[in-house]
Amino acid sequence: MANPKWMEKYAELALKTGVNLQENQVLMINSTIEGAEFTRIVVKKAYELGAKNVHINWSDDELNLLKFQHVSTEELTNIPQWQIDKNLDLAKDGAALLSIRSTNPDLLKDIDPEKVGRFNKANAEAMKEFRQYTMNDRIRWSIISIPTAEWAQKIFPNLSKEEAIESLWEQIFKIVRVDKEDPIGAWEKHNETLRKAHEYLNKKAFKALRFQSAGTDIRFELPKGHIWKGGAAKTPDGQPFNPNMPTEEVFTVPHKYGVDGKVTATKPLVYGGNLIDGFSLTFKDGKVVDFEAEKGYDTLKQLLEMDEGAKRLGELALVPHSSPISQSNLIFYNTLYDENASCHIALGKAYPTNLEGGSSMSEEELDQHGVNDSLTHVDFMIGSADLNIDGENEDGTTDAIFRNGEWAITFD
Repeated sequence: MANPKWMEKYAELALKTGVNLQENQVLMINSTIEGAEFTRIVVKKAYELGAKNVHINWSDDELNLLKFQHVSTEELTNIPQWQIDKNLDLAKDGAALLSIRSTNPDLLKDIDPEKVGRFNKANAEAMKEFRQYTMNDRIRWSIISIPTAEWAQKIFPNLSKEEAIESLWEQIFKIVRVDKEDPIGAWEKHNETLRKAHEYLNKKAFKALRFQSAGTDIRFELPKGHIWKGGAAKTPDGQPFNPNMPTEEVFTVPHKYGVDGKVTATKPLVYGGNLIDGFSLTFKDGKVVDFEAEKGYDTLKQLLEMDEGAKRLGELALVPHSSPISQSNLIFYNTLYDENASCHIALGKAYPTNLEGGSSMSEEELDQHGVNDSLTHVDFMIGSADLNIDGENEDGTTDAIFRNGEWAITFD
Protein backbone atom coordinates (compact mmCIF):
# COMPACT_ATOMS: atom_id res chain seq x y z
CA MET A 1 0.00 0.00 0.00
CA ALA A 2 1.31 3.41 -0.91
CA ASN A 3 2.37 5.82 1.80
CA PRO A 4 -0.88 7.68 2.75
CA LYS A 5 1.01 10.84 3.68
CA TRP A 6 2.71 10.95 0.29
CA MET A 7 -0.59 10.31 -1.50
CA GLU A 8 -1.98 13.39 0.26
CA LYS A 9 1.10 15.39 -0.78
CA TYR A 10 0.77 14.13 -4.36
CA ALA A 11 -2.88 15.18 -4.52
CA GLU A 12 -2.04 18.63 -3.14
CA LEU A 13 0.84 19.00 -5.61
CA ALA A 14 -1.39 18.09 -8.55
CA LEU A 15 -3.99 20.66 -7.51
CA LYS A 16 -1.75 23.52 -6.44
CA THR A 17 1.17 23.20 -8.87
CA GLY A 18 -0.47 21.11 -11.60
CA VAL A 19 -3.78 22.84 -12.37
CA ASN A 20 -3.31 25.73 -9.90
CA LEU A 21 -6.90 25.28 -8.70
CA GLN A 22 -8.51 28.53 -7.54
CA GLU A 23 -11.22 29.07 -4.97
CA ASN A 24 -14.74 28.84 -6.44
CA GLN A 25 -13.43 27.16 -9.61
CA VAL A 26 -14.89 24.00 -11.18
CA LEU A 27 -12.55 21.02 -11.51
CA MET A 28 -12.93 18.26 -14.12
CA ILE A 29 -11.04 15.00 -13.47
CA ASN A 30 -10.41 12.16 -15.92
CA SER A 31 -9.57 9.02 -13.95
CA THR A 32 -9.81 5.24 -13.90
CA ILE A 33 -11.92 3.02 -11.67
CA GLU A 34 -8.76 1.34 -10.42
CA GLY A 35 -7.54 4.73 -9.21
CA ALA A 36 -10.70 5.51 -7.26
CA GLU A 37 -8.96 5.63 -3.87
CA PHE A 38 -6.44 8.26 -4.96
CA THR A 39 -9.09 10.16 -6.92
CA ARG A 40 -11.20 10.47 -3.77
CA ILE A 41 -8.19 12.00 -2.00
CA VAL A 42 -7.84 14.52 -4.84
CA VAL A 43 -11.53 15.40 -4.74
CA LYS A 44 -11.50 15.88 -0.95
CA LYS A 45 -8.43 18.08 -1.24
CA ALA A 46 -10.03 20.08 -4.07
CA TYR A 47 -13.06 20.89 -1.96
CA GLU A 48 -10.79 21.86 0.94
CA LEU A 49 -9.09 24.31 -1.45
CA GLY A 50 -12.48 25.85 -2.27
CA ALA A 51 -13.49 24.12 -5.50
CA LYS A 52 -17.02 25.10 -6.54
CA ASN A 53 -17.70 21.62 -7.91
CA VAL A 54 -15.78 18.55 -9.08
CA HIS A 55 -16.88 16.43 -12.06
CA ILE A 56 -15.37 12.98 -12.66
CA ASN A 57 -15.08 11.22 -16.02
CA TRP A 58 -14.50 7.58 -15.03
CA SER A 59 -13.01 4.96 -17.32
CA ASP A 60 -12.35 1.24 -16.87
CA ASP A 61 -9.85 -0.83 -18.85
CA GLU A 62 -11.89 -4.02 -18.72
CA LEU A 63 -15.05 -2.29 -19.93
CA ASN A 64 -13.10 -0.51 -22.67
CA LEU A 65 -11.69 -3.85 -23.84
CA LEU A 66 -15.16 -5.44 -23.87
CA LYS A 67 -16.42 -2.55 -25.97
CA PHE A 68 -13.70 -3.04 -28.59
CA GLN A 69 -14.32 -6.79 -28.61
CA HIS A 70 -18.08 -6.63 -29.08
CA VAL A 71 -19.14 -3.27 -30.51
CA SER A 72 -19.04 -2.72 -34.27
CA THR A 73 -16.56 -0.26 -35.73
CA GLU A 74 -19.44 1.86 -37.04
CA GLU A 75 -20.95 2.16 -33.57
CA LEU A 76 -17.57 2.77 -31.93
CA THR A 77 -16.95 5.74 -34.19
CA ASN A 78 -20.31 7.28 -33.34
CA ILE A 79 -19.24 9.63 -30.56
CA PRO A 80 -22.31 10.84 -28.60
CA GLN A 81 -22.90 14.58 -28.73
CA TRP A 82 -23.42 14.69 -24.96
CA GLN A 83 -19.81 13.58 -24.43
CA ILE A 84 -18.60 16.41 -26.65
CA ASP A 85 -20.87 18.99 -25.00
CA LYS A 86 -19.91 17.95 -21.46
CA ASN A 87 -16.23 18.72 -21.98
CA LEU A 88 -16.87 21.86 -23.99
CA ASP A 89 -19.34 23.30 -21.49
CA LEU A 90 -16.90 22.85 -18.61
CA ALA A 91 -14.04 24.36 -20.61
CA LYS A 92 -16.14 27.37 -21.58
CA ASP A 93 -16.99 27.79 -17.90
CA GLY A 94 -13.28 28.05 -17.09
CA ALA A 95 -12.93 24.68 -15.39
CA ALA A 96 -9.51 23.26 -14.61
CA LEU A 97 -8.75 19.79 -16.03
CA LEU A 98 -6.76 17.12 -14.22
CA SER A 99 -6.13 13.85 -16.03
CA ILE A 100 -5.03 10.94 -13.84
CA ARG A 101 -3.65 8.55 -16.41
CA SER A 102 -3.07 4.90 -15.60
CA THR A 103 -3.81 2.15 -18.05
CA ASN A 104 -2.66 -1.25 -19.27
CA PRO A 105 -0.06 -0.72 -22.05
CA ASP A 106 -1.12 -3.98 -23.71
CA LEU A 107 -4.87 -3.50 -23.31
CA LEU A 108 -5.80 -3.61 -27.02
CA LYS A 109 -2.94 -5.77 -28.33
CA ASP A 110 -5.36 -8.38 -29.73
CA ILE A 111 -7.76 -5.85 -31.31
CA ASP A 112 -7.56 -5.06 -35.03
CA PRO A 113 -5.33 -1.94 -35.31
CA GLU A 114 -7.59 -0.55 -38.03
CA LYS A 115 -10.57 -0.66 -35.67
CA VAL A 116 -8.59 1.11 -32.95
CA GLY A 117 -7.31 3.63 -35.49
CA ARG A 118 -10.78 4.49 -36.75
CA PHE A 119 -12.03 5.01 -33.19
CA ASN A 120 -9.05 7.22 -32.32
CA LYS A 121 -9.67 9.34 -35.41
CA ALA A 122 -13.41 9.68 -34.74
CA ASN A 123 -12.79 10.62 -31.11
CA ALA A 124 -10.12 13.15 -32.09
CA GLU A 125 -12.47 14.75 -34.62
CA ALA A 126 -15.25 14.94 -32.03
CA MET A 127 -12.98 16.55 -29.43
CA LYS A 128 -11.20 18.92 -31.82
CA GLU A 129 -12.87 22.07 -30.48
CA PHE A 130 -12.24 21.04 -26.87
CA ARG A 131 -8.56 20.37 -27.61
CA GLN A 132 -8.17 23.98 -28.71
CA TYR A 133 -8.61 24.91 -25.05
CA THR A 134 -5.71 22.73 -23.92
CA MET A 135 -3.40 23.11 -26.94
CA ASN A 136 -3.68 26.91 -26.66
CA ASP A 137 -3.50 26.95 -22.82
CA ARG A 138 -6.91 28.62 -22.57
CA ILE A 139 -7.64 26.58 -19.46
CA ARG A 140 -5.32 25.25 -16.79
CA TRP A 141 -4.74 21.53 -17.28
CA SER A 142 -2.37 18.88 -16.02
CA ILE A 143 -1.61 15.18 -16.52
CA ILE A 144 -0.34 12.89 -13.76
CA SER A 145 -0.16 9.11 -13.41
CA ILE A 146 -0.83 6.52 -10.72
CA PRO A 147 -0.14 2.76 -10.77
CA THR A 148 -2.46 0.07 -12.05
CA ALA A 149 -1.71 -3.61 -11.58
CA GLU A 150 -1.16 -4.33 -15.29
CA TRP A 151 1.02 -1.28 -15.83
CA ALA A 152 3.11 -1.97 -12.70
CA GLN A 153 3.70 -5.60 -13.65
CA LYS A 154 4.67 -4.56 -17.19
CA ILE A 155 7.49 -2.51 -15.64
CA PHE A 156 8.33 -5.00 -12.87
CA PRO A 157 7.48 -8.42 -14.38
CA ASN A 158 9.37 -10.40 -11.72
CA LEU A 159 7.43 -8.97 -8.78
CA SER A 160 4.05 -9.94 -7.40
CA LYS A 161 1.14 -7.65 -8.18
CA GLU A 162 1.27 -6.01 -4.75
CA GLU A 163 5.06 -5.59 -4.86
CA ALA A 164 4.96 -4.18 -8.39
CA ILE A 165 2.31 -1.60 -7.48
CA GLU A 166 4.27 -0.57 -4.38
CA SER A 167 7.48 -0.26 -6.41
CA LEU A 168 5.78 1.87 -9.03
CA TRP A 169 4.28 4.16 -6.39
CA GLU A 170 7.79 4.65 -4.97
CA GLN A 171 9.16 5.54 -8.41
CA ILE A 172 6.33 7.99 -9.11
CA PHE A 173 6.70 9.72 -5.74
CA LYS A 174 10.43 10.14 -6.33
CA ILE A 175 10.15 11.31 -9.93
CA VAL A 176 7.48 13.95 -9.21
CA ARG A 177 9.39 15.11 -6.10
CA VAL A 178 6.68 14.10 -3.63
CA ASP A 179 9.44 12.53 -1.52
CA LYS A 180 10.87 16.01 -0.87
CA GLU A 181 10.01 17.83 2.34
CA ASP A 182 8.47 20.63 0.26
CA PRO A 183 7.35 19.23 -3.12
CA ILE A 184 5.77 22.52 -4.22
CA GLY A 185 8.98 24.42 -3.45
CA ALA A 186 11.00 21.75 -5.27
CA TRP A 187 8.82 22.23 -8.34
CA GLU A 188 9.28 26.00 -8.20
CA LYS A 189 13.06 25.47 -8.28
CA HIS A 190 12.75 22.91 -11.08
CA ASN A 191 10.57 25.23 -13.16
CA GLU A 192 13.18 27.96 -12.74
CA THR A 193 15.87 25.63 -14.14
CA LEU A 194 13.74 24.85 -17.19
CA ARG A 195 12.96 28.56 -17.62
CA LYS A 196 16.68 29.36 -17.86
CA ALA A 197 17.12 26.67 -20.51
CA HIS A 198 14.31 27.85 -22.77
CA GLU A 199 15.24 31.50 -22.32
CA TYR A 200 18.74 30.69 -23.60
CA LEU A 201 17.35 28.90 -26.64
CA ASN A 202 14.90 31.71 -27.36
CA LYS A 203 17.73 34.26 -27.33
CA LYS A 204 19.74 32.13 -29.76
CA ALA A 205 16.76 31.76 -32.17
CA PHE A 206 18.43 28.94 -34.10
CA LYS A 207 17.55 28.42 -37.74
CA ALA A 208 17.67 24.64 -37.33
CA LEU A 209 18.82 21.81 -35.07
CA ARG A 210 20.65 18.69 -36.24
CA PHE A 211 20.42 15.45 -34.24
CA GLN A 212 23.03 12.70 -34.69
CA SER A 213 23.32 9.36 -32.90
CA ALA A 214 23.18 5.65 -33.71
CA GLY A 215 20.41 5.23 -36.29
CA THR A 216 19.57 8.94 -36.32
CA ASP A 217 20.76 11.75 -38.57
CA ILE A 218 18.10 14.39 -39.01
CA ARG A 219 17.78 18.16 -39.44
CA PHE A 220 14.86 20.08 -37.97
CA GLU A 221 14.28 23.52 -39.45
CA LEU A 222 12.65 25.89 -36.96
CA PRO A 223 10.04 28.50 -38.01
CA LYS A 224 10.84 32.16 -37.67
CA GLY A 225 9.33 33.36 -34.42
CA HIS A 226 9.41 29.91 -32.81
CA ILE A 227 9.23 29.88 -29.01
CA TRP A 228 10.88 27.41 -26.66
CA LYS A 229 8.87 26.54 -23.56
CA GLY A 230 9.22 24.17 -20.64
CA GLY A 231 8.04 23.59 -17.10
CA ALA A 232 5.22 25.88 -16.05
CA ALA A 233 2.88 27.32 -18.69
CA LYS A 234 0.53 30.31 -18.45
CA THR A 235 -3.04 30.97 -19.52
CA PRO A 236 -3.78 34.11 -21.56
CA ASP A 237 -4.56 35.97 -18.32
CA GLY A 238 -1.19 34.99 -16.83
CA GLN A 239 -2.23 32.16 -14.47
CA PRO A 240 0.59 29.56 -14.18
CA PHE A 241 0.13 25.79 -14.24
CA ASN A 242 2.17 22.66 -15.01
CA PRO A 243 0.66 20.68 -17.90
CA ASN A 244 2.80 17.58 -17.32
CA MET A 245 3.95 16.11 -14.03
CA PRO A 246 6.65 14.93 -14.37
CA THR A 247 8.33 17.17 -16.91
CA GLU A 248 12.03 17.49 -17.74
CA GLU A 249 11.74 18.96 -21.22
CA VAL A 250 12.11 22.23 -23.06
CA PHE A 251 10.22 22.10 -26.34
CA THR A 252 9.35 24.04 -29.47
CA VAL A 253 7.73 23.60 -32.87
CA PRO A 254 9.69 22.27 -35.87
CA HIS A 255 8.85 23.63 -39.33
CA LYS A 256 6.28 21.24 -40.81
CA TYR A 257 7.92 21.42 -44.24
CA GLY A 258 11.54 21.53 -43.05
CA VAL A 259 12.40 18.14 -41.53
CA ASP A 260 14.83 15.92 -43.44
CA GLY A 261 16.63 12.71 -42.50
CA LYS A 262 16.13 9.51 -40.56
CA VAL A 263 15.26 9.12 -36.90
CA THR A 264 15.26 5.92 -34.84
CA ALA A 265 13.18 5.55 -31.69
CA THR A 266 15.14 4.71 -28.55
CA LYS A 267 12.20 3.56 -26.41
CA PRO A 268 8.95 1.69 -27.11
CA LEU A 269 5.80 3.69 -27.85
CA VAL A 270 2.40 2.68 -26.47
CA TYR A 271 -0.33 3.98 -28.77
CA GLY A 272 -4.00 3.06 -28.67
CA GLY A 273 -3.40 0.17 -26.29
CA ASN A 274 -0.72 -1.32 -28.53
CA LEU A 275 3.07 -1.42 -28.35
CA ILE A 276 5.26 -0.09 -31.19
CA ASP A 277 8.94 -0.95 -30.84
CA GLY A 278 12.15 -1.02 -32.86
CA PHE A 279 10.87 1.63 -35.27
CA SER A 280 12.35 4.34 -37.44
CA LEU A 281 10.97 7.08 -39.68
CA THR A 282 12.45 8.78 -42.72
CA PHE A 283 11.44 12.37 -43.47
CA LYS A 284 11.71 14.44 -46.62
CA ASP A 285 10.49 18.05 -46.75
CA GLY A 286 8.83 17.49 -43.38
CA LYS A 287 6.82 14.41 -44.33
CA VAL A 288 7.30 10.75 -43.41
CA VAL A 289 8.19 9.00 -46.68
CA ASP A 290 9.26 5.65 -45.21
CA PHE A 291 8.98 3.81 -41.90
CA GLU A 292 9.94 0.52 -40.28
CA ALA A 293 8.90 -1.25 -37.07
CA GLU A 294 9.96 -4.55 -35.53
CA LYS A 295 6.76 -4.63 -33.49
CA GLY A 296 3.46 -2.83 -34.05
CA TYR A 297 3.99 -2.00 -37.73
CA ASP A 298 0.24 -1.95 -38.47
CA THR A 299 -0.44 0.26 -35.44
CA LEU A 300 2.24 2.72 -36.58
CA LYS A 301 0.74 2.65 -40.07
CA GLN A 302 -2.70 3.51 -38.66
CA LEU A 303 -1.21 6.38 -36.68
CA LEU A 304 0.51 7.83 -39.74
CA GLU A 305 -2.64 7.48 -41.81
CA MET A 306 -4.96 9.23 -39.33
CA ASP A 307 -4.76 12.37 -41.46
CA GLU A 308 -2.23 14.29 -43.57
CA GLY A 309 -0.84 16.10 -40.54
CA ALA A 310 -0.05 12.82 -38.75
CA LYS A 311 2.86 12.31 -41.19
CA ARG A 312 4.47 15.59 -40.07
CA LEU A 313 5.87 16.84 -36.78
CA GLY A 314 4.32 19.13 -34.20
CA GLU A 315 6.91 19.11 -31.41
CA LEU A 316 10.64 18.92 -30.81
CA ALA A 317 11.79 18.49 -27.19
CA LEU A 318 15.16 18.41 -25.46
CA VAL A 319 15.73 16.28 -22.36
CA PRO A 320 19.18 15.46 -20.95
CA HIS A 321 20.02 11.77 -20.61
CA SER A 322 20.74 12.39 -16.90
CA SER A 323 17.09 13.21 -16.15
CA PRO A 324 15.72 11.41 -13.05
CA ILE A 325 13.47 9.22 -15.16
CA SER A 326 16.33 8.16 -17.40
CA GLN A 327 18.50 7.42 -14.38
CA SER A 328 15.86 5.06 -13.02
CA ASN A 329 16.90 2.71 -15.85
CA LEU A 330 13.26 1.73 -16.29
CA ILE A 331 11.08 1.69 -19.38
CA PHE A 332 7.68 2.89 -18.19
CA TYR A 333 5.62 2.07 -21.31
CA ASN A 334 3.87 5.36 -20.57
CA THR A 335 4.59 8.38 -22.77
CA LEU A 336 4.23 10.90 -19.94
CA TYR A 337 7.16 9.22 -18.20
CA ASP A 338 9.26 7.89 -21.06
CA GLU A 339 9.21 11.19 -22.97
CA ASN A 340 10.73 12.89 -19.93
CA ALA A 341 13.62 10.45 -19.93
CA SER A 342 14.67 11.30 -23.46
CA CYS A 343 14.73 13.89 -26.20
CA HIS A 344 11.61 13.34 -28.27
CA ILE A 345 9.51 14.50 -31.17
CA ALA A 346 5.77 14.33 -31.75
CA LEU A 347 3.86 13.34 -34.83
CA GLY A 348 0.80 15.48 -35.47
CA LYS A 349 -0.55 18.73 -34.13
CA ALA A 350 1.76 21.49 -32.90
CA TYR A 351 1.09 23.78 -29.97
CA PRO A 352 0.23 27.18 -31.49
CA THR A 353 1.69 28.78 -28.36
CA ASN A 354 5.16 27.72 -29.58
CA LEU A 355 5.00 30.48 -32.22
CA GLU A 356 4.88 34.22 -31.64
CA GLY A 357 1.22 35.18 -32.01
CA GLY A 358 0.32 31.60 -32.89
CA SER A 359 -2.56 31.24 -30.44
CA SER A 360 -4.53 33.92 -32.29
CA MET A 361 -3.76 32.66 -35.81
CA SER A 362 -6.12 30.75 -38.09
CA GLU A 363 -5.22 27.27 -39.31
CA GLU A 364 -4.24 28.78 -42.67
CA GLU A 365 -1.96 31.35 -41.03
CA LEU A 366 -0.33 28.70 -38.87
CA ASP A 367 0.32 26.58 -41.95
CA GLN A 368 1.95 29.54 -43.70
CA HIS A 369 4.32 29.83 -40.74
CA GLY A 370 5.14 26.11 -40.84
CA VAL A 371 3.06 25.06 -37.83
CA ASN A 372 1.49 21.62 -38.24
CA ASP A 373 -2.16 20.73 -37.67
CA SER A 374 -3.59 17.27 -37.11
CA LEU A 375 -6.19 15.34 -35.15
CA THR A 376 -3.40 13.61 -33.25
CA HIS A 377 -0.33 14.47 -31.19
CA VAL A 378 1.88 11.48 -30.34
CA ASP A 379 5.31 11.80 -28.74
CA PHE A 380 8.05 9.24 -29.21
CA MET A 381 11.55 9.09 -27.82
CA ILE A 382 14.77 9.57 -29.80
CA GLY A 383 17.31 10.59 -27.14
CA SER A 384 20.22 8.48 -25.93
CA ALA A 385 23.58 8.64 -24.18
CA ASP A 386 25.35 9.15 -27.52
CA LEU A 387 23.10 11.88 -28.94
CA ASN A 388 24.79 15.03 -30.25
CA ILE A 389 22.74 18.13 -31.15
CA ASP A 390 24.02 21.20 -33.00
CA GLY A 391 22.21 24.48 -33.44
CA GLU A 392 22.49 26.15 -36.84
CA ASN A 393 22.65 29.95 -36.81
CA GLU A 394 21.36 32.26 -39.54
CA ASP A 395 24.94 32.96 -40.69
CA GLY A 396 25.65 29.26 -41.18
CA THR A 397 27.78 28.77 -38.07
CA THR A 398 26.86 26.11 -35.53
CA ASP A 399 26.78 25.84 -31.74
CA ALA A 400 27.01 22.64 -29.72
CA ILE A 401 23.75 22.10 -27.80
CA PHE A 402 24.07 18.48 -26.64
CA ARG A 403 27.13 16.27 -26.44
CA ASN A 404 26.78 12.60 -25.48
CA GLY A 405 23.20 13.09 -24.39
CA GLU A 406 23.86 16.07 -22.08
CA TRP A 407 23.66 19.86 -22.33
CA ALA A 408 26.88 21.27 -23.82
CA ILE A 409 25.99 24.74 -22.52
CA THR A 410 25.31 26.39 -19.17
CA PHE A 411 22.45 28.79 -18.49
CA ASP A 412 23.74 30.94 -15.61
